[in-house]
Amino acid sequence: MTCHPLRQSKRGRAVLASTALIVLALTGCSDSEDSFDITRQIGPDPYLPEPQQDLLPDLKVAEVVGWGENETPDVVDGFTITAYAKDLSNPRTVHTLPNGDVLVVQSKAPPGKPIERPKDFIRGFIMSMAAGGSEQKPTNLITLLRDTDRNGTVDERFDLLKDLNSPFGLAWIDDTLYVAAADAVLAYDYALGANEITGEPRVVTPLPGGPINHHWTKDLALSPDGRFLYASVGSNSNAGERGLEAEKGRAAVWQVDRETGASRIYGSGLRNPNGLTINPESGELWTVVNERDELGPNLVPDYMTSVKDGAFYGWPWSYYGQHVDPRLHPPRPDMVEKAIKPDYALSSHVAALGLAFSLGMAMPEDYANGAFVGNRGSWNRTHFNGYKILYVPFENGVPAGEARDVVTGFLNADEQARGRPVGVGFDGTGALLIADDVGNTVWRVANADGTVLPNPVGTDQMPEGSPAAAAASPAATAPAEDAGTPPQADPAPAAGETPATTPAPAAQPNGEQPPAAPPSPPQTDVPATDPPAAVEDAPDAPAPSQP
Repeated sequence: MTCHPLRQSKRGRAVLASTALIVLALTGCSDSEDSFDITRQIGPDPYLPEPQQDLLPDLKVAEVVGWGENETPDVVDGFTITAYAKDLSNPRTVHTLPNGDVLVVQSKAPPGKPIERPKDFIRGFIMSMAAGGSEQKPTNLITLLRDTDRNGTVDERFDLLKDLNSPFGLAWIDDTLYVAAADAVLAYDYALGANEITGEPRVVTPLPGGPINHHWTKDLALSPDGRFLYASVGSNSNAGERGLEAEKGRAAVWQVDRETGASRIYGSGLRNPNGLTINPESGELWTVVNERDELGPNLVPDYMTSVKDGAFYGWPWSYYGQHVDPRLHPPRPDMVEKAIKPDYALSSHVAALGLAFSLGMAMPEDYANGAFVGNRGSWNRTHFNGYKILYVPFENGVPAGEARDVVTGFLNADEQARGRPVGVGFDGTGALLIADDVGNTVWRVANADGTVLPNPVGTDQMPEGSPAAAAASPAATAPAEDAGTPPQADPAPAAGETPATTPAPAAQPNGEQPPAAPPSPPQTDVPATDPPAAVEDAPDAPAPSQP
């Protein structure tokens, strides 16, 4: 008689837990990566070894110990670092409003993911160790941090929203705060300077959610013209093992008309995209992507890339362009042929989750035009990788030059995790902010010479004078004066209104305007893994969870 994993006895679960510990011990026997130079995998043309498919994948988890009194991460010369906010609860992302107020999203994964195979139990056990075992305060909330005198110290703190459904990404425009929860994009009425949100949200668009919701983090970015939201939706599996039906609408970046909710797949084949942001030099959408596991300790490199309209980036059929994943059956050479190569590899299993561009911020000269990347850290290797903030210089809108470590020390000398960097952004003075989700801290990394911006620049705004600012709407451009005044534009639909279903045009690189469609069941077999030749509809979803 076959025993279903979900019906295992207590004795069976104990055996699996013991197996997990044995796996952790056995992985120390692997020396395949001892001599591997991870710097060979950082850049536009990474070295890609042959894939390995071992019975027991490489595993190593850093025990979480947290930060001791007066401990901070380490920074390179030219920077100082201080704790901007402590005693948070799983801070994941930071988002600065045009008046300089900073919103911190705190969240944890939604409960109820099914355990379908013994491997799932082992992985869940290991990842729970990586998340820290201590009792946590309530999470799934958004907290406002206000530095009233712009001296780099938080003076006021308010919880704006509580009891959300695993929030992650934010955007703000037209007195409306957009929140990407685990199953929907929500819109709340919110005027700059307010200390609370009391109104009910309206659902802008549902997003693929449970019951599995393997990659649950949904990020947001606002288009420079202020019309569209971009929402990231990760895959429902590592490499398609749950079947393609479970991946509809996933492994993709959606484009959403923020007033009507009309949506389409903008870019696909992106296994787990996060850190959505607009490059102020080019005006292009960029993301960081967590690539697949279990092809060996040195495959596949996570990466950052611009997201081209209609482009397909390979998942699950291929990786880093047209390198075939041998686990996919039947093969799909037609899909592999469509896959394009991402812009810049970050090396394997670093778990890149945060991305922020420094152009127009108050960074030292050597860091004035580039991207800061938050690498949360590996578990699918026997030698740790990630656990740091990386800087990649840019020129003319593309990476140009070698990556540099900027913020390190998240692992101590005993390879225990004091913290894990996730989202990155800039505060109202132009200093770098880092959300540390197990250290429960937001760190502030400032220019050591004391340089600050004359006026705040919001996360959704293009810095004044940047090339992308010329194409931005007034509400999405940083003001030269009176930064505390909310941008004025046509108001978004009021909270509680039903989004209109009139199709809205979606901008294309060639200037044509094919119609976007309101959410409805998809019409293709693999909408999130097939580059759409035309507009695609969003999948059906259960009613989004609301606070």
